[in-house]
Amino acid sequence: MRPVRIAFFIAALGAAQAQAGVFDDDEARRQIADLRIKTEARFDQQAKGQLDLANQIQRQVDEIARLRGQIETLNYELETAKKRQQDFYLDLDTRLRKFETAESANATVNPENGANLKPATDPARETQDYEAALNQFKAGKYKEAAAGFAAYVQKYPASSLAPNAQYWLGNAWYAQRDCKRAIEAQSVVTTRYPDSPKAADAWLAIATCQQELGNPTGVKRSLETVVTQYPGTPAADTARERLKKK
Repeated sequence: MRPVRIAFFIAALGAAQAQAGVFDDDEARRQIADLRIKTEARFDQQAKGQLDLANQIQRQVDEIARLRGQIETLNYELETAKKRQQDFYLDLDTRLRKFETAESANATVNPENGANLKPATDPARETQDYEAALNQFKAGKYKEAAAGFAAYVQKYPASSLAPNAQYWLGNAWYAQRDCKRAIEAQSVVTTRYPDSPKAADAWLAIATCQQELGNPTGVKRSLETVVTQYPGTPAADTARERLKKK
């Protein structure tokens, strides 16, 4: 009887162990499945985060490209406006020069006897020297233009074109990005030739250089000088508009 009991006990123990083995396998598979689900969820979350980050970066890249395009457009418009303004002044300068040269020629002759009222230099030579420097400026040869205008004001200080030459001397320095010399040259126009049509424009040029040199106080003072001393001129209108933006 005892051997039967022992055999029954061994069989029962084996069945229990088998059942426990099955339970352990199911639990392990369940845990593995849970781990897989959690891992995949975490991976999906990371992938979504990376995708969102990539989209943000792409939007920033697109925005930078858009802003760069706007900056390039604004720079082009600014350069175009500067070119138009320069062409306008060159054309105006040519017109005024012809008028002033004619006046100068008439003033040197006495209308009664045709005698010279004062010894004068050759107007034709003055015009040639002036045009030579101006043509250098038009061609973008600003260094040569500066030398030509500087020589002109030294050679013909009493010429009716001297204020113009001094003004373009300042512009030639500015075109070379030398604002210090540009201001010095334009200051000669405003002090030595304050009644010249170029004086108001010289003040505007000074304000532009002061802006680039980071001198807002000087800019405001120069623009206000144009408005108060040269009212009704195109330069005064320009100065007034620039003051509104301050």
